[in-house]
Amino acid sequence: MFYLILTAAALLFIAHVVLLFTSFQKSALLPTRYFYSHLTLWLTGVLVFVLALLYSGTGQLLFLDYFDTMQKKMMILVFTFALSLVAHFIVRLLVLPLLKPKS
Repeated sequence: MFYLILTAAALLFIAHVVLLFTSFQKSALLPTRYFYSHLTLWLTGVLVFVLALLYSGTGQLLFLDYFDTMQKKMMILVFTFALSLVAHFIVRLLVLPLLKPKS
């Protein structure tokens, strides 16, 4: 089960990156693809949270052993949400103005 969740999280993160970079075509943002890029990021965060819940302290993965309290485990979800929010603002405030055609 550990490797299944870990593989799913890795594949979702790769899908997130691919969807994010392919959300921009010419001078437009493809909203559906952009939403799915965020969705795959959120699902990745949830799966990492589940991994921490199930396997922290077991020695399966040293990274997961760091999350030994519920507060640290919750920070995975907080970080995922914050990362999504920051990325959204970067796209809206910096990237999209650069994509608009010059008049």
